[in-house]
This record gives sequence, C-alpha cells and structure tokens, in this order.
Amino acid sequence: MHMSDALLSPAVGATVWAGTLGTIAYCSKKIKENLDEKMIPMMGVIGAFIFAAQMLNFTIPGTGSSGHLGGGMILAILLGPHAAFIVMASVLTIQALFFADGGLLALGCNIWNLGFYPCFIGYPLIYKPIVQKGMSSKKILMASLLAVFVGLQLGAFSVVLETLLSGRSELPFGTFVLLMQPIHLAIGVVEGFITAGVINFVKAARPEILKSITDLRPLSPDIKVKKIVLTFLIIAMITGGIVSWFASSNPDGLEWSIERVYGKTELPEHETGIAMLLKTLQERTAFLPDYTFKKKEDLKEQKTSDSEANAWPNVETGTSVSGILGSVMMVSFIVLIGFGIKIIRKKPIPQREHPV
Repeated sequence: MHMSDALLSPAVGATVWAGTLGTIAYCSKKIKENLDEKMIPMMGVIGAFIFAAQMLNFTIPGTGSSGHLGGGMILAILLGPHAAFIVMASVLTIQALFFADGGLLALGCNIWNLGFYPCFIGYPLIYKPIVQKGMSSKKILMASLLAVFVGLQLGAFSVVLETLLSGRSELPFGTFVLLMQPIHLAIGVVEGFITAGVINFVKAARPEILKSITDLRPLSPDIKVKKIVLTFLIIAMITGGIVSWFASSNPDGLEWSIERVYGKTELPEHETGIAMLLKTLQERTAFLPDYTFKKKEDLKEQKTSDSEANAWPNVETGTSVSGILGSVMMVSFIVLIGFGIKIIRKKPIPQREHPV
C-alpha cells in the first residue's frame, strides 16, 4: 500500500506530511519521557524484520493481486504505539530514500496510512481491550485479526480519500473504494494470522514483554531480551536475503485496484513542480531502486520477456543485498535515534538565577 507521488497533489501531500511530522514529534516526546533502554534494540530488530517482511508479497488467490505485511500492529503490540509509530516512519523513510519504494511527496501519507491507524486506533481501541483480561492464544488471534482489519481498512480508505482530494479524476471515488476495501480485507486475513503467529511466539518465549507493554510499564531488570533480539535479527536477515526471492510478481492491492480502474498499475507522473524535484532527489539517493542493482529502465525491459517475468523464485543478488543491507540500516538508524534521545535526556536543565 505504498503510494507513489503520482497519486497526490502537492497540497494534499504537504498537508498529510504536516500531520505526520506532528505525530512523530509527539511520539518522540513520549519516548523521551519514558525511555526504556532495553526497548532500543527491540525497536531496531523488529523494525528490521518489518522492513524485510514488506519485501515479501503474498498472492491473494483468485484475484491476480498480492499483498504484503504492513506490520504496524506487530510493532504496536511489541513496542507500544509511540515507539511503533517512530519505527514505522523509519522503515518507510529508508525504503523511500534508498530503495525508491514509495514517493517522497507521498511519504507522509504512507507513514500515516500504515502507521497511525494500527498504532493509535487498532491497538488501543481493539487489540488491547480484548487481551487485557487474559492473553490466551485464541484471544491474541481474534484481537490481531480484528485490529488488523480495522487498521488496513482505514488505511485503504485514506488512500482513496487522498487521491480524491488530490483531484485524480482517473480514479473515481466510488469505483476505487469498492475495489480497495475488499482486496485489503483479504490481505488483512493473511496479515492477521501472521501478526498472531509473531505475537504468540513472543508470548511463548517472553510473555513478560507483552505484559509490560500492555500495562504501560517499563521492562524490569529481570526481563532478558537478548533471545528475542537475536531471533528477530536472524529472521530479518533470512527473510530479506533469501525468502524475498519468493515474493509474488502480482501487483499489490493498491496497484491492482488502480489497474482495474485506470487500465495501468500507475498514473502518469508529475512533470513539473515540487513532485518532480522530489523525484530527482530520490533518484540520487536511491542506490538500490526497486530492491535491485538494475536501473528501472533495464528492469522494465527485462519484464517484457515472458520467460523471465514468470520466473519464480526470482533469485537475484540485488534483492538479497537490499534485504540484508536495509535491515542493517534499520537497526543502525534506530540505535542512533535511541542514542540521541539518551543524550537529550542526560542534558542538565539550566537553572535560572534569581535576583537577590
């Protein structure tokens, strides 16, 4: 559900960017006030896992479409909503800047659509109340499915609304929404089960982590996170380095919906203005565009060959490098954020001198 810049007007993109930056500032303030140093490595490796998992599209049977893990609910359950939103923003920023996945004008919308709804609606209003009085595997599954459904549906509807407000007449509101909502409901089924599986794994290994996050308490000194950190790091590396070869070649839910309405998976790009400037910037920063060594033009030419386009799994060194390097970048970025917050917290507050 990564939006491209072509779907947005500069006004809508800037407006949502403002809301997203405000939310990031609020979350950063909350993390600074309640920093739990044990959560920093957790944020890094779980963020790396989400980065790698988003590379793996899964086919939605009978539709010709595919979906990928959003991951906002996993982040919110394991890290709490404020840290989760910061991690999701970090994942999507690294994807956009260095891998050209989603536009820079659209980055604020992508962070909002994939991060805000699971972190601040799905988790506190649906998931948390269900598991508050008993964290059984069945309750976790039910809560995960319902919370993911709501988060994805709100995110998908926001995409439609953002294109409507941007004046993209190529995507009529009624038709577009009738395609986007059902396909993301199907994607939500898969993501709900994956979310429940990940949470139940953590519950089996370190149930006290889930309890602390749910009760808004810092992790006690007795809670060991090394096993969880190493496990997520290994899974992220394997997912990004090898499992990503098995990603579905079908268009994702957003591209599929656009194609059903417009006839192509992408709308024409902006040729002037701020969107074009941001595209030029992205072309300079994205050293592995589309998670590959190949240039976009070469990749499109390659896909015209049916024999190569249908090859599966798509064993490619560039994809593996992208998955592993992106995961390492994700961990490093979060560690830097945590280090910065620690420095800010330790700064003494200057005392004003009172006149005698």
